[in-house]
Amino acid sequence: MPTYEYVCKTCEHRFEKRQSFSAKPLRTCPECSQKTLQKVIFPTGVVFKGSGFYVNDSRSAASSTSSDSGASNGTSKEPKKESKSEAKQDSAKKKSAKASKDD
Repeated sequence: MPTYEYVCKTCEHRFEKRQSFSAKPLRTCPECSQKTLQKVIFPTGVVFKGSGFYVNDSRSAASSTSSDSGASNGTSKEPKKESKSEAKQDSAKKKSAKASKDD
């Protein structure tokens, strides 16, 4: 059950009350007996966890940011990753070169 905070507009009395979600909000102040109670609403922090959120998943690999701008002009320090077909071609060239040396 959530805890709600109430404040009286007349006497400014503040208090907390545990209520179910389906319970009606309180209206009468326990201090001054006036019907001027108001529920206090607080902002809550939201943390998105898991996959599918902007920070970790929605950007595609093709989009570039300012930190990746060096990769587009060839000045990136990271080695280029080979695709599977390039790796197969390289291994085939090495095998044929090794076979020609053995002859």
